[in-house]
Amino acid sequence: MTTAPAKPIKLVVACALIDADNRVLLAQRPEGRKMAGLWEFPGGKVEQGETPESALIRELEEELGITLPARCLAPLTFASHAYEDFHLLMPLYISRTWEGDPEPLEFQALKWVRAARLRDYEMPPADLPLIPILQDWL
Repeated sequence: MTTAPAKPIKLVVACALIDADNRVLLAQRPEGRKMAGLWEFPGGKVEQGETPESALIRELEEELGITLPARCLAPLTFASHAYEDFHLLMPLYISRTWEGDPEPLEFQALKWVRAARLRDYEMPPADLPLIPILQDWL
């Protein structure tokens, strides 16, 4: 049996922020970044020594200007996807509670979307398997 050479694993974390109207916040990847223009659940890379929860709290503050207590994060599912040069592992958390109004601090567009309409937005391949799980949950 021949196996392909191992690709580095990148751990990123994402959050489905759910508002009072049961809509999900999507962020559009800004120009100049890989997969620019695609829509995704907000989040980012887990840095060395960080837990997924602390990374998500940091990323949401940096990207959206919101404060999210760890107790308000609930793990929902995860994505495992092989890209050409790395393998992505992405836990998806959900939260209905945070402090502040999400703002696009990293120049991305933001959009509140009904769960049934999530497939109307072009997303990175790793995000796609998360949609039906989130739709079932909502």
